[in-house]
Amino acid sequence: MSNPDGGGLEDEHVAGYARSLGLPGLIDIHVHFMPDNVLRKVWAYFESAGPLIGSSWPVAYKLPEPERLDRLASFGVVRHGALNYPHRPGMAEWLNHWSQEFADVHPSSFRCATFYPEPSAERYVKEAIEGGAQLFKAHVQVGAYDPRDAHLKPVWGMLAESGVPVVTHCGSGPTPGVHTGIGPISEVMGANPDLTMIIAHLGTPEYEEFLDLAARYPKVYLDTTMAFTPFTESMSPFPRHLLPRLADLGDRILLGSDFPNIPYPYAVQISALAELGLGDDWTRAVLYGNAAHLMNV
Repeated sequence: MSNPDGGGLEDEHVAGYARSLGLPGLIDIHVHFMPDNVLRKVWAYFESAGPLIGSSWPVAYKLPEPERLDRLASFGVVRHGALNYPHRPGMAEWLNHWSQEFADVHPSSFRCATFYPEPSAERYVKEAIEGGAQLFKAHVQVGAYDPRDAHLKPVWGMLAESGVPVVTHCGSGPTPGVHTGIGPISEVMGANPDLTMIIAHLGTPEYEEFLDLAARYPKVYLDTTMAFTPFTESMSPFPRHLLPRLADLGDRILLGSDFPNIPYPYAVQISALAELGLGDDWTRAVLYGNAAHLMNV
């Protein structure tokens, strides 16, 4: 795929770029694989979201599942998430079963799970952890729930005790939710300081607040999903005076992309990170090393 959205790389060059840095490939923590009926609804939502976010969102990799897996491999992605998330009660456990079966068949995928604030959450999260879940997803914005909900108190506690990371979309981008922003999730971290939390999208647009959170809690990471791309910079630009702080947290920044749901070529994300000028060591850590350490790759 050509790259009309800026950046020095095209998709066919991404794997070679990783090799030029001395890496065995990329680890992309923020990738979505979902049941087909769920993914079709997600794609339809993004493609109709223009009036909400002020920009069109054509899904770049609207492909059958096998082709999406092949495309990731062609980029040099050696391990990746397969994140699911519910938007209503009674959905998370079914998604967890689907995700377990997906990981059983596709060894490049981390074994993923999710949850929703409901009476059964404690049980099925415990089962997922005991079943080998490696990565959870919490979507405060889409789920429209308070992460401090009483049903989630034991869930956060189990995740903290187990050390299993949870990718959490709690920033207010692209549109704010009732419970997005730094306040609710900072209370969750205050109650569970050992929780391994990955803040999705660098916390867009509350970049500074989430960098502060990571500075306070050594197990808070941030993923790069969509950050620094022309698409996101046009709406929520990352303040350049914060780049030294991003460099200082270089061991806790993880590559994320939102593949396949992105409105531009995959290479745009990689180019955007390379062009920050934070150095090859930082880039190597973000593209592979940090996630390899966190996920025991």
